[in-house]
Amino acid sequence: MSEVTTYRWTFEEDIRRYLAAGFESIGVWRQKLSDYGEEEGIDLLAASGLAVSNLLWAGGFTGSDGRSFCEAVEDGCHAIRLAGAANAGCLIVYPGGRNHHTFRHAERLFRLALDSMLSLAEAADVTLAIEPMHPACAREWTFLTDIESTIAFIESIGSPNLKLVFDTYHFGHDLALISNLREVVPHIALVQLGDRREPHCPDRQRCPLGTGLVPLRTLLSELLNAGYTGDYDIELAGQGFGPANYQHLIEDSRLRFERLVPSLSNAGS
Repeated sequence: MSEVTTYRWTFEEDIRRYLAAGFESIGVWRQKLSDYGEEEGIDLLAASGLAVSNLLWAGGFTGSDGRSFCEAVEDGCHAIRLAGAANAGCLIVYPGGRNHHTFRHAERLFRLALDSMLSLAEAADVTLAIEPMHPACAREWTFLTDIESTIAFIESIGSPNLKLVFDTYHFGHDLALISNLREVVPHIALVQLGDRREPHCPDRQRCPLGTGLVPLRTLLSELLNAGYTGDYDIELAGQGFGPANYQHLIEDSRLRFERLVPSLSNAGS
C-alpha cells in the first residue's frame, strides 16, 4: 500500500494500520518519512517487519517544480541513500515536465542527472524506477508519456539499476501494450495499481480497484504470464477518499486485489 493513499495519516499510523490490514510491504512517501524523522523512521520500518516496496520520489531535473538542476540532483542523491538505508525495492523517479524545454533538451538534462546518480545507485544497490505518465497527467511531472519511449531511454543508458514503474491507472487501458507485456516485464521495477472511471486528468482521480474502466483482472493475469514477480503497490487518490474512510479503503483494497488475482494474494504492497 502506498502512503499516498492515506494522505492524512501519519507515518507511524500508516505502518500500524497497514500491518493490521494484512499488508506485507509499504510504499514510503518521503514527505511523511521526513516529517517523522528519517533515521527514526527507517528504524521504525525495520522493527515493524514491513518491507519497503518503493520510496517516493526523486526528480524534477528540468526545473518544473521550481528547483535548480543542482538542487534536484543533490536531493536525488540523498533519496538514493535513503532508499539504500531502507532496503527499498526501488526509488521512483519523475524526471520533470518539459517546462518550456524542447524534448531533446529535457532528455539531455535527465541524462546529466543520471550521470551523477547512477554510480551512487549502483554502489548502494538501489534501482531507479522512472515513472512515465499519460500525457493528460504528465505536465508537471515527466516529459516521458508512454512506455515505449521510456524503455528506449532506459536501454540507451544501459544500466541494470535503471528500470520503470508501470502504473495501471496511466497505461492499463492500452490493449496493444498488454499484448506485448513479455517485452515490457524485464524493464519493470514496480507495478502500481490504480483504476479510473473518468478520462485521464491532471488531478489523477482514481477509484477503488476493480470499479473502473481498467481491465485489471486481465492485466494482472497477463503480467503474471509474462513473468512479472515483483511488487504491486496500491495507489489511490481522488475525490471521495479521506480520513473517514481510509481504514475501509485499505482493507477493501486488499480484498479486491486478492479477488482480482487469487494466486497473487500474498504478493507485494
